[in-house]
Amino acid sequence: MASRRAADALIASGAVRVNGRKPPASGLMIDPAADHVTVDGETVEPLRLHQHLALHKPPGVLVTARDPQGRPTVFDLVREASSPRLFAVGRLDAATSGLLLLTDDGELANRLTHPRHKVPKEYLAVVQGVLAEQDLRTLREGVLLEDGVTLPAEVELVGSARGLSEVRLVIREGRNRQVRRMLEAVGHPVRELTRTAFGPVRLGRLRAGGWRRLRPTEVAALARASDGFDVEAGY
Repeated sequence: MASRRAADALIASGAVRVNGRKPPASGLMIDPAADHVTVDGETVEPLRLHQHLALHKPPGVLVTARDPQGRPTVFDLVREASSPRLFAVGRLDAATSGLLLLTDDGELANRLTHPRHKVPKEYLAVVQGVLAEQDLRTLREGVLLEDGVTLPAEVELVGSARGLSEVRLVIREGRNRQVRRMLEAVGHPVRELTRTAFGPVRLGRLRAGGWRRLRPTEVAALARASDGFDVEAGY
């Protein structure tokens, strides 16, 4: 309705009513969900603040609202979250674990997943074989897949042992099963895959199946990552 100073003036003028009564000069705490506030007889609707969650998706859990076969979904894990309108920002295939963002803010979600904004997503993969320097160079320069050449990726060989390698990749696209297809294209099929970061938000120590609400600073950082789109960070 107004700035804080202007709101003080409205209250002092007697224009504001809480449940039909003028609030005292000393001030009054209200519950936006229960109390009825008017200004000059017009109802003031409380600002609806969006929810933003970080979930550690376990392998085998589906990123879908419901499954006809009754398999577990990510929304089964966040039933206690208050908003019934939550949806996933992008997807992870059933076998992939790691960070999944959930929100009821469709505009922010669209910007985070739009290819134009190239929001980075970080993965840790365990693959078959030992990656040679040429394999790493191909991943960094772009891999030819059936739907075109990928954008250059950030790639780091974390280590190799017993015929397996651990690789960290950062991609800026969201093609279907992209990381798996990139690694298979250079001859190293994925054995395990975990998303460890989405833009500025990291998985951290969040346990598998657990979730948390994003901090306002994280929501603001996501807004900047999606080309500066301004969101109201709240829960």
